[in-house]
Amino acid sequence: MLPRPTSHSKALGPGVAGPELAVATSAVLDRPPQSCAHLPLTGAQPCVVDPAVLADPRQHTKYPYVTGTSVLAIKYRDGVLIGCDTLGAYGSTKRYKSTQRIYRVNSKCVVAAGGEVSDFQYISNLLDELATDDFRTDDGIELTPQEVYSYLCRVMYNRRNKFDPLWNSLVVGGVEKGGQSFLGMVGMIGTHYTDSHVTTGFANQLARPLFRERQSDDMSEEDAMHLMYDSLKVCYYRDKVSINKFQVAKVTGEGVSISEPFALDMRWDYKLFAAPTKWAVGAW
Repeated sequence: MLPRPTSHSKALGPGVAGPELAVATSAVLDRPPQSCAHLPLTGAQPCVVDPAVLADPRQHTKYPYVTGTSVLAIKYRDGVLIGCDTLGAYGSTKRYKSTQRIYRVNSKCVVAAGGEVSDFQYISNLLDELATDDFRTDDGIELTPQEVYSYLCRVMYNRRNKFDPLWNSLVVGGVEKGGQSFLGMVGMIGTHYTDSHVTTGFANQLARPLFRERQSDDMSEEDAMHLMYDSLKVCYYRDKVSINKFQVAKVTGEGVSISEPFALDMRWDYKLFAAPTKWAVGAW
């Protein structure tokens, strides 16, 4: 191969061929061109693909493959409750039935996610690094839910600006330093809001009306748990990408607890289930 001239135009920048290369190569070089072996910059053997030249092509997630469905969260008197099922669906196939979609950040905060499971695993790694770095400071101060929420807002919006979003809807819940409960939702393009009850996915249509009717910030833990169970039942009845296997995280001033997977008592003998389209317009 012909040796490559090292000169370049400073006006165009390093590594960019300047106008001097418009003339014959022999006029630029001190001697006539001679063949030589091509050695990769990494020191590998000739004819080996050089990773430095390959430049690692970008790969974007164009469509989520293994996904989780809705996440539900409410405030109550002593803290917050966050619930979701444990399904990782491969399209419409209920493929992975023991996927935990609730991540414990520290003793004050948890994060739950709907959407692409692998992207949530990446977010969990980011939060793990963040919590580890916070622990290493050894100052006795932990990240608050508001700080985790703000961090995730920036992460999701940053990836959106790169046109390579993380395909998740995140729910951040916890208890602040003064004992106030915190709930926030972050969308895949960085949209975010806080409220006394938040949901993602299909639960926005199914569970949110129940929350608006029955949730209050001063409700007891027992009433909050009953409301969470009823909402999870409704989502399971109406969402085809859901299973009867749930986890509920409870965050209070005393710490974080995530339940073992459990099933709820379901009924399938309702009359409307036997003939769901009876008397409906256009039904047989």
